[in-house]
Amino acid sequence: MTRQSIRGLIGGLCRPTVTGLENVPESGPFIVASNHLSFLDSVIIQALMPRGVAFFAKAEYFTGKGVKGRLMKAFFEGVGSIPVERGEQAASVAALKTLLDILDQGDAIGIYPEGTRSRDGLLYRGRTGVGWLALTTGAPVVPVGLVGTENLQPAGKNAIRPQHFEMRVGEPLWFEKTGPDHSLPLRREATDRIMDAIAALSGQERAAGYNKPPAH
Repeated sequence: MTRQSIRGLIGGLCRPTVTGLENVPESGPFIVASNHLSFLDSVIIQALMPRGVAFFAKAEYFTGKGVKGRLMKAFFEGVGSIPVERGEQAASVAALKTLLDILDQGDAIGIYPEGTRSRDGLLYRGRTGVGWLALTTGAPVVPVGLVGTENLQPAGKNAIRPQHFEMRVGEPLWFEKTGPDHSLPLRREATDRIMDAIAALSGQERAAGYNKPPAH
């Protein structure tokens, strides 16, 4: 399954409103930083962006058995997802190294600064991995605001309900390339600036603290 076919499927079923694609760099590395409302957000961004964007996806999506397993693998490979073992957080050293390698090749990566999806619709404080990546590489950060994707597959539900949503792409944010050695306050400042841009696009109310995964 190709990225183009998935884009056509999403477009036909959901009729999304997509704005700001002209802000996506035509060449060179960039970092997509988005709010996170739905399991489907990564697939949506990967399918609708004019260039490929690599997001992490659970390794189990690539190793399933039978017809369903093969379809899942083809789907996530088609949009350019990176398998990551359960329990390995996106902020871990190994995961960040993977993202650096992709940026070094001149390609794009996607990250959710909130860490996990918002279940109450609030925009939570950004974790500083995105600031670290921006300062370390000097790659521009393209902020994205998703609106309405939580209605496609509500938290805790397996069924997907096709309906309209919006993807708003903002102007790239540029940060001075410092390499990996920079101060935490500088990283925090960069992250906060990115979150402000996401908030302006998504229109979400801000939460004071960090988002936490649901208790099992």
